[in-house]
Amino acid sequence: MAAIHATRKDWHHFAGKKVLITGASGFLAGYMVEYFAWLNEQALWAPLTIYALGRNHDRLRAKYPHLAGRVDFVPIIQDVCTAMTEIGQVDFIVHAASPASPKYYLQDPVGTARANTLGTLNVLDLAKASGARMLFLSSGTVYGQGSSTLPIRETDFGPLDPLDPRACYSEGKRMSEALCAAYSHQYGVHTSITRISHTYGPGVSLDDGRVFADFVADVLAGRDITLLGDGMDSRPFCYVADATAAFLTVLLEGESGAAYNVGMDREMTILELAELLARLAPRSDTRVILPSSNRAVRHKVRSNGYFDISKMNVLGWRPTTLPETGFERTLRYYRLALP
Repeated sequence: MAAIHATRKDWHHFAGKKVLITGASGFLAGYMVEYFAWLNEQALWAPLTIYALGRNHDRLRAKYPHLAGRVDFVPIIQDVCTAMTEIGQVDFIVHAASPASPKYYLQDPVGTARANTLGTLNVLDLAKASGARMLFLSSGTVYGQGSSTLPIRETDFGPLDPLDPRACYSEGKRMSEALCAAYSHQYGVHTSITRISHTYGPGVSLDDGRVFADFVADVLAGRDITLLGDGMDSRPFCYVADATAAFLTVLLEGESGAAYNVGMDREMTILELAELLARLAPRSDTRVILPSSNRAVRHKVRSNGYFDISKMNVLGWRPTTLPETGFERTLRYYRLALP
């Protein structure tokens, strides 16, 4: 948390303010809740009030047992798709309520689409009524398939198939962005957008279904890491503390109706990630196992795409945590947290 704090000098803008975070049971929103709670603990100025919105009481309570009873932490049990008429005045809003892993959003495509359309409308209506600054956490999936340039700029888009099962998420994020822009242009609501690349770190669910979570779970369980393919697909892995610093920067300084890429500006292959986690594993003999047909074959690296983050650079942000450090911290967190 101190590393996030060191990225800025104007945290006093949150002093005494009310901040609503939707999807507070989730990974990225949860890290923001924790940062704001940490900021209050520094007692530098009047504390802000954290409104943590989630639809499941048990999940929200289990995620923040250490914050229970604090006057600066107000849990709100509500589906984001329900009108927010009872919340009252807020100063800042971070809208993060949506499944982010295909494992989860494919189980509930209708609920995913609703959170990214009706839910976004409800949050925007609250921002409009409150005069709040709003940050929407979007995704690199809005760029679609086949973007012609690397790195990917905020103006680069490929096609999306609306009938694809994953469209509930990607098209939902596109619609959310369009709604943010519409409320900015028509009503003057200050809405900024972050398009997020692959983000990992302490707090991510180990049954998330994404490759980095699977590998971390393998290492913690003492298993070898088994690849299903040749491991030559590459990803840009951004550490959650770096991403959180970017979100807060955009919340405070982002242009209304504008989108900003947030991610690591270098890639590593899935095989390189597996080998890194094997080196960091508590079990010194952890192996990376490739399918037998791929062991003696050289394959070409296949880029998944990485972001041009020059717009964020202009705001004074860039990622600083290399995967070697970030995954070591992630493993240490779970070794201390898990029974």
